[in-house]
Amino acid sequence: MFGLRYLRDVVTLKLDESKCDGCGMCVTVCPHAVFRVERGKSRIVDRDACMECGACARNCPQGAIDVRPGVGCAEAVLRGALAGKASCDCSGGSACCG
Repeated sequence: MFGLRYLRDVVTLKLDESKCDGCGMCVTVCPHAVFRVERGKSRIVDRDACMECGACARNCPQGAIDVRPGVGCAEAVLRGALAGKASCDCSGGSACCG
C-alpha cells in the first residue's frame, strides 16, 4: 500500500499540532504512513498518500486531527467513473470534489 498517490493537494487532512500529545495513535492506525512522530509531536509527512478514511481522526484522543472522509480523490474518481470519464478531470484545485 505504501507509495500510493491520489490527486495532489485535494486532501482535507489537517493536524493541529498544539493539541497533539505525541501518542502516535495516528501512526498506528494510518494504512498509508501519512504520519510520523518527531520531537514528541505527530506530523504529516505524506499528505498526498492520505485516502481520507478517517481512522486517524476517529482514533486521536486529543482531537488534533480533522479529515472529511469520503471527499478528496476517492470521491473525485467515483464521480468521474459515474460520469463515464477516466478521471475526475480536475487539476487538483479546491473545487475538484466539491
